[in-house]
Amino acid sequence: MRHRFSWRPYLAGALVGVLATLSVLASTLVLGKTQFLGASTTFVRAAGFIEQEIDPARVKANPYFAKTVAKFDWQFMVIVGIFIGALAASLADGSFKLEAVPPVWRERFGGGVGRRAAGAFLGGVVAMFGARLADGCPSGHGLSGLMQLSVSGFIALALFFGTGILVAALVYREKGGLR
Repeated sequence: MRHRFSWRPYLAGALVGVLATLSVLASTLVLGKTQFLGASTTFVRAAGFIEQEIDPARVKANPYFAKTVAKFDWQFMVIVGIFIGALAASLADGSFKLEAVPPVWRERFGGGVGRRAAGAFLGGVVAMFGARLADGCPSGHGLSGLMQLSVSGFIALALFFGTGILVAALVYREKGGLR
């Protein structure tokens, strides 16, 4: 039997804190301005970068890209690193598997891949809309906001968790009531 490695939550949390602190130090020293960890802006910039190849005039006329250049930067590399790190960790602990429909979804909504894909796409649209509306994603507000002891960071993180718990309870409740 293969030995399974498991990250301890406190160790993983401490390492994320070290990463957040190092990213602030590195951005300040290298770029001359303080930048914090976050993901949503990177996805918007990447979409703009792709759109720039298709319709540069549209990107040039977009007020958002007038102040935020569509580019691949260190934050984009953080997103790539998250993907590679998650893949490496799941391969290392033996938990990697490809599944079109996770068991918890299959149990509640059935095994249809189309329904799962539509749900995932809709969830992504809602999450990105909320992240742009809030001027940052949960990781940005949670990690960077708490790191600065920002009241808005604490409030945002509490709302993200509370809403996540509420939505999970509504979506995954048993048909006759909550579990």
